[in-house]
Amino acid sequence: MKLVCNKDKLYEAVINTSKAISERSSLPSLESMKFKLEDSLLELTGYDLEIGIKTTIAVRSNDKGSLLINAKLFSEMIKKMDSDDIVVDIDENLHITISGNSVVYDMMGKAADEYPELPDKNNCEKLTIPQTALKSMINQTIFAVAVTDNNPVLKGELFEFERGKLTLAAIDGYRLAVRTENIKNDEEKKFIVPSKTLAEVARLLSDNDEDSCEIFVAVKHIIFEINGYLVYSRLIEGEFHPYKSSIPKSSNIEVIVDRKELMKSLDRAMLIISDRTPSPVRCYFENGIIKIKCVCESTKIQDQISADITGPVIEIGFKCKYLLDPLTKIDDEKVKLQMNGSLLPMKIVPLEGDGYTYLVLPVRLSKEV
Repeated sequence: MKLVCNKDKLYEAVINTSKAISERSSLPSLESMKFKLEDSLLELTGYDLEIGIKTTIAVRSNDKGSLLINAKLFSEMIKKMDSDDIVVDIDENLHITISGNSVVYDMMGKAADEYPELPDKNNCEKLTIPQTALKSMINQTIFAVAVTDNNPVLKGELFEFERGKLTLAAIDGYRLAVRTENIKNDEEKKFIVPSKTLAEVARLLSDNDEDSCEIFVAVKHIIFEINGYLVYSRLIEGEFHPYKSSIPKSSNIEVIVDRKELMKSLDRAMLIISDRTPSPVRCYFENGIIKIKCVCESTKIQDQISADITGPVIEIGFKCKYLLDPLTKIDDEKVKLQMNGSLLPMKIVPLEGDGYTYLVLPVRLSKEV
């Protein structure tokens, strides 16, 4: 079989679908990308049994057939071609010739007989959400997903459709990230999506307010349809942590602070913190001033910024990165910090509305020397 295709379109499709290909798999066929040609359409698939990515691009051809190909090598060959269009010619022995102008590459493919089928979206429940909203929600919560945890449920994010709202929640035992958006769907449904899948979904989502993402949900899997790509994933089974009960309903200390100024101060403290000396950052709230201190062995930083503070004086300590992470994901100029004590979580919320909620657990501070 033979096809002619635009170099840039083919390269982009190969790179995006190859994100779902495993370098080592119990099924050797999954270490390659599947090519399926059907006249003028070329379907590319990458799959590692947990996440799959499929797309179809237009080509010039009248042939049909399928094979497996080394996506990493193939993408590098395409990238180095010196023509706008490239020709891919595959003979009956699966010998592949890739040519354009004076450049000719040769490589071998493999039979696609043992490549597993991906789930069918036609038997799923369909949900729709604007791409910009979903992209923002994922990017502002995924940092709080557990990286290593005995509870696999915490390695994903909870999607909760409820009364015209979508909520995403992530928790790793030290912090909680919750994002809510009003949407047009009235369905009530919840499921847990692996963070690996969401990272790939966010990468494919556009910044165009007019674009929508269609989500197809079954009992054990989910499919995201995004700008010509289908992203397949298993769902994580189990009950998500009842995060709503962890969020304080009230507080006796409230601080309104410039987000960027607080970020800059914490970033300065991060300079002297390392994995070898993971000292906490001390935050002291009093009389319109936030004093920030950190001591790591023989190195020390002291800083202060102004803020609107209501409530009693408090000193509270945090792992600096855990306090800094949510602030980097927020777009608001100012944020509200709410506390109830030096050993209780800090709550970070917007000045108005309930678009996001972050909880950060404090650390117990030793006496200053």
